Amino acid sequence: MLLYIHIPFCDSKCYYCAFNSYVDKFHLKEHYMEALCTQLQFELKRFNITSKEIESIFIGGGTPSTVAPALYKKIFDALKPYLKDNIEITSEANPNSATAEWLEGMFKLGVNRISFGVQSFDKDKLKLLNRSHGAVQAVEAVLNAKKIGFKNISIDLIYATLNDTKKLLENDLSTAFSLPINHLSAYALTIEEGTLFESKPYMSKEKLGLTSWFFKKITDFGFNQYEISNFGSYQSTHNLGYWEYKDYIGLGSGAVGKLGLKRYYPTTCIEDYIKNPLDIRSELLTLEDKKIEQIFLGLRSCVGVCKDLLNKEELKKAKLLVDEKKLLFKNDTFYNIDYLLADEITLFIS
Repeated sequence: MLLYIHIPFCDSKCYYCAFNSYVDKFHLKEHYMEALCTQLQFELKRFNITSKEIESIFIGGGTPSTVAPALYKKIFDALKPYLKDNIEITSEANPNSATAEWLEGMFKLGVNRISFGVQSFDKDKLKLLNRSHGAVQAVEAVLNAKKIGFKNISIDLIYATLNDTKKLLENDLSTAFSLPINHLSAYALTIEEGTLFESKPYMSKEKLGLTSWFFKKITDFGFNQYEISNFGSYQSTHNLGYWEYKDYIGLGSGAVGKLGLKRYYPTTCIEDYIKNPLDIRSELLTLEDKKIEQIFLGLRSCVGVCKDLLNKEELKKAKLLVDEKKLLFKNDTFYNIDYLLADEITLFIS
């Protein structure tokens, strides 16, 4: 069982961001955090959690570092009886708002993994993306986290943006790997509906050659790729939980939860969520939906696909891909050799 907590507040809206986040609703923080506590009690009952069953927590957004640690305390206190020993608790953070004081406060609450939205160390690229921090702030934030005691530190980088060059990306990686991180997420810039970049599709210039080159550079620095966008000497328990198709509670406005064949969607309107955090829409998945999701999640990660999940025809196609050296078969599981082919292989098999 996993737990995701969505914090929809941001200092600024990045031009590429399609997540449920707002820059003008900070006055609702306290009421919102109270609403999270109300939904949490409801979800603990719905998911029938009675003991230490929650194995990871991920606080995402939005920008979790825009909310003071004191406002998280009630949630953490309520969760204590349900957390597994040695649980991974991750919070996302932006370098400009993740002050040493904020990091120390979250560390004392029990957060033991921090994920910084760095995106780049290049000032022109940061401006292009409308990021609200500079390279120096990003470096200082990582160093502060290490000094405070965080052992697991991750950063996000964005590639395939307008004006990206191999030299720029190499400089980003060199700076990243000069820091005490053990995890890196690399995301190609994608143009999403409802973003400021929607009218500027030329801002994204992903090409297979560039992506392959960038991924190889990351692994050359010593990080293993364990999912199409994730690399590290440490593998996040929370990330793996999603790809292993575990159930998860989705707490907050715009979050998503899953229990068995049901998905749950709390309202995306912050004001409505505060009024009634139990206004949650549900969606029933079919067994076929579940199988297809398990196949593509398994093939885009180190999880793989168990042969028992496939029917006779699908198994035949998977074995053909093994013969063609596109898949590896080991311990009754099919593993993808090239994550960049995950979608094509999924379509071929299913």
